[in-house]
Amino acid sequence: MFAQLRRLLLFSSFVLLVAGCASAQTTMLQGDVKDQTGQPLKGAVIVLDRTDIKGHYQVKTDKKGHWLYMGLPAGTYDISCQVNGQTMDKVSGVKSGYGDNPPVDFDLRKVVAQQAQAKQVNASGELTQEQARGMSKEQREQYEAQLKKNSEAIKKNKALDDANNAGQDALKMATADTDKAKKATDYQAAVDAFTKGTQLDANQVVFWSGLGEAYYGLGLTQTGDDRTKSLDGAADAYKKAIAIHPEEASLYNQLGNIYGAERKIPEATDALNKAAQLDPTMAAKAYYNMGANLVNSGNYQQAGDFFKKAIAADPNYADAHFQYGVCLFGQAQTDPKTGKPVVPQGTADEFQKYLDLKPDGPHAEEAKANLQALGEQVQT
Repeated sequence: MFAQLRRLLLFSSFVLLVAGCASAQTTMLQGDVKDQTGQPLKGAVIVLDRTDIKGHYQVKTDKKGHWLYMGLPAGTYDISCQVNGQTMDKVSGVKSGYGDNPPVDFDLRKVVAQQAQAKQVNASGELTQEQARGMSKEQREQYEAQLKKNSEAIKKNKALDDANNAGQDALKMATADTDKAKKATDYQAAVDAFTKGTQLDANQVVFWSGLGEAYYGLGLTQTGDDRTKSLDGAADAYKKAIAIHPEEASLYNQLGNIYGAERKIPEATDALNKAAQLDPTMAAKAYYNMGANLVNSGNYQQAGDFFKKAIAADPNYADAHFQYGVCLFGQAQTDPKTGKPVVPQGTADEFQKYLDLKPDGPHAEEAKANLQALGEQVQT
């Protein structure tokens, strides 16, 4: 019976954590919105898209036209103002840092006037008399050249936004899908959208990280060569994202998870170690993931070492305690005289610690059964 229980423990399944970008501290951004008459605009949607790494947030203005977003990770954002589903204005490259940040305001009266003027110039291809008055020939030529350049930039930015929005929407649908075939279709749509984004601008990390996530999700719906191809595509995409943003810990963490899914344990270990080095706050999850990768490849003793590291990084990490206990239990020997298991010292302590931290957790019954198999009384 003990041998059977031991085999069950050794082959207990893992849910590999996909740790996002952990943020030990957060920031705040705020501003005001005025409508086309110059009055405070209530209910405008302020959309904050993080550009240095994927992140999407939104908030509505109050009756005074004021908006405020607290708990925002520090980073670089494109902030847009939407009214009735239409983007009215956008501010790019807003830096959100610790301390006081300048307000980000939107005055739709000015926006509408600028749009009307730009539309007039674009339609005619020439400056109005008022605009041209007082300009030299050289100044007019420079102005018109800049106008053409701006028009091209606007078109490109719209194409970039469209590609990103299509990719993000497809990812959301894929995550919500319960049908495997539909999930695969939506992940492929996300792959196509983010691929288009990388072709438009290969220096945008949001497209590469999105492409990596899409390929990873697609790969998990596939088997055989198709799965391998998609997971390789995911790894390549995250490596390109890292080349652009080499100090972002979450990118290494995601890359490590992909290598883990491919059973490339040395590569997974290197990537997750780098994630823990860059951001100690996510070290526990990174080390836990390494342990999970090693268990999935059958390296239980090495896995135990990483679960122990996860516990050292976060002593209250309940799942790490349980899995470390399982790894220790897997090293048990049967006493030939008594037939009872002889396990490394501290094995029972790990199962009891899990129960202390998560008495109703998903592994609670397993932990209790393990303690009983070891002849230990469950403490409540």
